[in-house]
Amino acid sequence: MNSQNYPIHFHTTRTLPEYDVFIHTSDGTRIPAHTSILASVSPVLENIIDQPRKHRSSERIIQIHGVPSDAVTAFVGCLYSSRCTEDEMDKYGIHLLALSHVYNVPQLKQRCIKGLVQRLTTENVVDVLQLARLCDAPDLRLRCMKLLTNHFNAVQKTEGWKFLTKHDPWLELDILQFMDERETRKETSRRHREEQGLYLELSEAMECLEHICTEGCTDVGPYHVEVNRERKPCSRFSTCQGLQLLIRHFATCKKRVKGGCWRCNRMWQLFRLHSYVCQQTDSCNVPLCRQFQLKMEQEKRKDDPKWKLLARKVASAKVMFSLSLPKRKRDEEMRVAIDNQGIRCFGYNEYCNTVLDDRCVSC
Repeated sequence: MNSQNYPIHFHTTRTLPEYDVFIHTSDGTRIPAHTSILASVSPVLENIIDQPRKHRSSERIIQIHGVPSDAVTAFVGCLYSSRCTEDEMDKYGIHLLALSHVYNVPQLKQRCIKGLVQRLTTENVVDVLQLARLCDAPDLRLRCMKLLTNHFNAVQKTEGWKFLTKHDPWLELDILQFMDERETRKETSRRHREEQGLYLELSEAMECLEHICTEGCTDVGPYHVEVNRERKPCSRFSTCQGLQLLIRHFATCKKRVKGGCWRCNRMWQLFRLHSYVCQQTDSCNVPLCRQFQLKMEQEKRKDDPKWKLLARKVASAKVMFSLSLPKRKRDEEMRVAIDNQGIRCFGYNEYCNTVLDDRCVSC
């Protein structure tokens, strides 16, 4: 094909000198340009321009092959104007990313990555993924992987995927591994959320236990504090109400044998967990708190590390939940917690007093 000069209108307000270099494309198009501008935006082009010529009288030529001439023209225009139009991104986004990577133009490369992310579809995602891997664009690669995972059935029907499975099995394996790891991460995250929910429920149970044993709630409370049976339970209705039912059962249950009643065992576990969480060693009003702590000091049990770990996780879940609340709500809860510190001044729950003393030794 015969060479032809391709005049280009650069979007710049600068007064430019005469052209002193020509860019040759694959179809023979010659794009005039200026060495000073090309060298200032691309260190790769600067090295090419600084290479010695065979004849000083010969014109400077830069060969850019492998992409359409229109894409090269758009690339040179972007070097001059430091911007890329939406129309150019629609037509030549993939080519511009490749050229900006090869010739080390980071600002243009970032614009191309952002533009291609916005234009990802199930039809072009495989091609863009291959280019992202070659052009060292991890953000673009990750977005491609996510789209592939979310719409894998549609992507499998495209020509790009069929070509990939025949000619690039390593990339196919990489995609399948990413999908498997993502499912594993989702399952792990789901289990973590469930565990955090359980720890948060235990933390609420600890707070309700202290609240009931300190202030009383509806018909359960300290023996010397008058309980208002018409008063509604605290804000955590379901937890507080269920715990009151459990306490009443625990106080009157006739199955004193350890392990004989699952409700009593659950209450026993709550008392023990509280003793690991409690920071008010001498002034705590929850039954058996002091006894459990003394027994921990006297005997080193094999299961103590597990209980301590559970206590740390319960405390951590409470802190994380508190941090996730809006600041105003968080401040309100903190004020309530501070105000409640001075209320704990009673001795024992009368209905638990006789039942618990004979069991604390065998726990």
